[in-house]
Amino acid sequence: MSGGALPAPDGRLRCPWGLSTEDYLTYHDTEWGRPVHGDDALFERLCLEAFQSGLSWLTILRRRETFRTAFAGFEIAAVAKFTDADRERLLADPGIIRNRAKVDATLANAKVLASWPAGELDELIWSYAPDPAGRTAPRELGDVPAVTPESTALAKELKKRSIRFVGPTTAYALMQACGLVDDHLAECVARGGGTPAG
Repeated sequence: MSGGALPAPDGRLRCPWGLSTEDYLTYHDTEWGRPVHGDDALFERLCLEAFQSGLSWLTILRRRETFRTAFAGFEIAAVAKFTDADRERLLADPGIIRNRAKVDATLANAKVLASWPAGELDELIWSYAPDPAGRTAPRELGDVPAVTPESTALAKELKKRSIRFVGPTTAYALMQACGLVDDHLAECVARGGGTPAG
């Protein structure tokens, strides 16, 4: 899909992907591209981006509350204590994506991250944020990359530290979602942290 910003029902311009459903529009306007900090909050995004791999983000977005319930609010310390019984519960839960490799990666990652000092995941991820001055605002969706040198380096560092299921594409999706980069289109009202609502 390529193309520039399009008018939403309120007449203001948005990234085209945000216009297909009300769920996407709300997510686009209030979350995507806004800075996310905190180890647990970033762990949640890391997990959800991994679960999204190969699927539509809408599939994950519509199940996010169920994911949060199933994974103890994505609190690293809590998920790190999950047992084999918890794993079986997750694999039987129709409200999440019951992919064995993704569930296992989430549980393994929580165990790894639970041993890190507080703030280390946040600091590590944000250390790969590129200088915004060196990035041109995308004019259309075709200008938005799927992978960057920073996302490739972040994925490599996470893998080196035993974090699973995060390749360069997933790492870049995380960077976009968590505001390390601003990939709202140049004419989108949400670019630069703008508040489209109201």
